[in-house]
Amino acid sequence: QGGIAVSMDNAHDSPELHFKDTLKAGAGLCDAESVWILVNEAASNIKTLFKYGVNFDMKNKSEPTLSREAAHSTNRIIHAGDTTGKEVCDKLTAVAYTRNNIMIKERTLAVDLVTVDDEVKAIIGYDEDKHTYKAYISTIVICATGGYGYLYKSTTNPNVSTGDGASMAYRAGAKLMDLEFVQFHPTVLYHKDNKSFLISEAVRGEGALLRNINGETFMENYHEQRELAPRDIVSRAIFAEMKKTNSDHVFVDVTSKDPEYFKNRFPNIYKTCMSYGIDFTKEFIPVAPAQHYCMGGIHTDIYGRTNIKGLYACGESACNGIHGANRLASNSLLEGLVFGRKIGDEVTMLLEEQGGKSQDANDVPDIKYVNGRIEKDVDSAKMIEEIREAMTDFVGIIRTGEGLSEALHKVEAIRDYVSDCKLKCHLDFELANMSTLAVLVIKSCIERTESRGGHYRSDYPETLEVWRHNIIV
Repeated sequence: QGGIAVSMDNAHDSPELHFKDTLKAGAGLCDAESVWILVNEAASNIKTLFKYGVNFDMKNKSEPTLSREAAHSTNRIIHAGDTTGKEVCDKLTAVAYTRNNIMIKERTLAVDLVTVDDEVKAIIGYDEDKHTYKAYISTIVICATGGYGYLYKSTTNPNVSTGDGASMAYRAGAKLMDLEFVQFHPTVLYHKDNKSFLISEAVRGEGALLRNINGETFMENYHEQRELAPRDIVSRAIFAEMKKTNSDHVFVDVTSKDPEYFKNRFPNIYKTCMSYGIDFTKEFIPVAPAQHYCMGGIHTDIYGRTNIKGLYACGESACNGIHGANRLASNSLLEGLVFGRKIGDEVTMLLEEQGGKSQDANDVPDIKYVNGRIEKDVDSAKMIEEIREAMTDFVGIIRTGEGLSEALHKVEAIRDYVSDCKLKCHLDFELANMSTLAVLVIKSCIERTESRGGHYRSDYPETLEVWRHNIIV
């Protein structure tokens, strides 16, 4: 909804300034090399999107409109209305469909990696229509499966964000990093029929105010940047106000702003709010924090390489240290573009060295896929909801050692129950992946006895220099 952060290197901005803003938001855990690449290769990737026909909002024929979001020191968010992600995906997908060397397999779930001596040899796919398995032979596999936001009941993520890529990589021996750092977006629509629709940070960037249930502004009591403070701070401030006023939501207020401008700037948000009877030009939008983004994922270097030869990861499934403990707004689409492209360049070079083929099929041993030994009832839908409830109740915006221990006990019991079961459908596979990953997230939260960025423990509220390092599992 917000857009893509990019320094156009004009009089008001530079890659150096974008670099500083990203490091500051990351609360001391950003990898400086990764961030430097991100901000310096941003503009060239945006030019590529223009070439593919992405329709960004333009100030004039040559200059895109730039907006501002929290923790940015200047306007640098390039956007296509309030559906930038969809516009980018639609255009790139359309290009992919024109390429003869790309085959897209719908309704096919990646289940497991096949490795020999820590090298990728194939990936197992499950055909959801035929209920059959197939080995796709390749020495190069790129994981772009997104994050693990569906571990939580209140999330802006779709129900496919079940952490399958990270879990699959972990089973194959890949390292995961920063799993405890989960970002909660401060302003998600709070309506009985919809608690997952994002009210973009760009709305506050355009001057919207936050008000508590009594109609009072409150961000001035929590941070000097008020509504444009880093996301973790705004989320905790809203949480505190909700607790103080005994309410389950606060409000976003744009009623004093130009109504026509806001309707044109945020057409999708306006349309969605109106569908629930909320005219944001005349009344406040009820909102509450919800899980939004995962800083952690499969540990990679700046080329997307993991510790398993041939396995790459990019986007939210990956973790190369760009976001540190708290992602700067609108750096996520940029990360996918910059490091997805770097992987593409790297793999192209490898394929050219191999004569254009990724694998000699004779190198792969015979595969018979067995996913479990025991036939017993597994109510996957019920168990998935139990995981999501435990994560929401105890591994949310504010955590405690006692609550984390309780969550671990509940989720480990589910993981252990399904560990030897025969998995029969996509929900079963997602349950296995979610229970595996949830345990790892909780254990990382327990291990980090401090508060930093998206990880806040009320029993360890200080940020400690001794914890200025990553947890790798």
